[in-house]
Amino acid sequence: MTTAGLTTGPAPGKQTWQGIGERLRRRAAVVAGAALVAAPLAACGAFGDDSGPPTLTWYINPDAGGQAEIASRCTDEADGAYTIDTSLLPRDATSQREQLVRRLASNDSSIDLMSIDPPFIPEFAEAGFLAPVPEELAESSTEDIVESAQEGAMWDDELVTVPFWANTQLLWYRKSAVEDAGLDLEEPVTWQQVLEAARESGSTVAVQGTLAESLTVWANALIESAGGEILPDPDVDPEDLDVQLDTEAGRLAATIMREVTEDSEIAGSAVTTADEDASNVLFMGDSGGFMVNYPFVYAAVRATLDAAKEAGDQEGARAAQEQLDDIGWGIYPRTVEGEEAAPPYGGINLGVGAFSEHVDLSYDAIACIVTEENQAYYFVSNGNPPAKNAAYDDEEVRELYPMAPVIRESLDLAAPRPQTPYYSEVSGGLQRIWHPTTALDPEVDPAEAEDLITAVLRKEALL
Repeated sequence: MTTAGLTTGPAPGKQTWQGIGERLRRRAAVVAGAALVAAPLAACGAFGDDSGPPTLTWYINPDAGGQAEIASRCTDEADGAYTIDTSLLPRDATSQREQLVRRLASNDSSIDLMSIDPPFIPEFAEAGFLAPVPEELAESSTEDIVESAQEGAMWDDELVTVPFWANTQLLWYRKSAVEDAGLDLEEPVTWQQVLEAARESGSTVAVQGTLAESLTVWANALIESAGGEILPDPDVDPEDLDVQLDTEAGRLAATIMREVTEDSEIAGSAVTTADEDASNVLFMGDSGGFMVNYPFVYAAVRATLDAAKEAGDQEGARAAQEQLDDIGWGIYPRTVEGEEAAPPYGGINLGVGAFSEHVDLSYDAIACIVTEENQAYYFVSNGNPPAKNAAYDDEEVRELYPMAPVIRESLDLAAPRPQTPYYSEVSGGLQRIWHPTTALDPEVDPAEAEDLITAVLRKEALL
């Protein structure tokens, strides 16, 4: 993928940024040099002049202020060793990746800590953009964490980032719609059952059909739930990657995506541009019935309730409470009846830039950020689930998020997207062919997307 003339993803077979081999050879020297520089700079900042302690810059994804609060907490706990400032990345994951890649490709030393979406981690690691995780932190940060979070933090059998929070999608439903449809959600349900229930109750099924990473998230979950894999062997050379979309699982996924979205009365008239927020608006509207989405949706309704109470708006508080009471949840729908679903896995892992002048201090800061206490706080305040299992047993977490056990169960079932340095090519190729989902041809488009991605990886085509 190119933007403004600069390659923003790794070219198949060879990294654009001076080559993978060269970058990896330089990596040890860069990190060692950063570590040597960090100590005198820290000493100079603390004792030699008036500049104060070193400032660590943490590039964060947008949230409700939780990461900034944790940065402040960890600055206080550092007791003068460092200060953490946050710098906001763009809202969507693809743009976050592009900004970080551009900076890291130019050896930007201002990037100390990064909040990274899991599918881009192999690319960053393979390019030598991540400072190695200290062994002691690698051990402590992966104790008692959900399995999908650990899988998503690794590349080439090595922990290259530190799990911060883990995310997954649930099936959300309006209890009133389920009652009208007679659907029993005490047991796992299929996509077909959800569609039939929506038609029976005259309600909607809210999904993310926009031309963005969320489309790949949906497709991957459907394929994995059908027993398939987009890339069965993702860590081979790009020309040897076996893309498997033109399969029974791929065609079934395309069939479901078209059936869900082709009827505007079911998916809404704006489904082809609907992201997670737009899906939630549809779900909470008068025709809302079902939705696949992340746990932030529950936090959003609760925030509306709290705001109405604080403002003394009794009518608004009553309406918000009714909405909250009408929301139910369950495991992501199954693609195949009788087969466990493989819900989407997401979240954020923390990495340290290989060109940072404060590598050691940055990892000290990460050790503070990912404590069980901070992960529980982040869930309570921002609706983002913890990577650590123990945080789900926090009393306030259980009180504010009664679906916490279902989230943890979903994370145990969750499947990551293809973990490859060439993920951007894979995701971009799928999105190009499979959007809009309203016009998907299950007998043609999986094969066309497979051919396009394969050609791009073999340097025979461009995105």
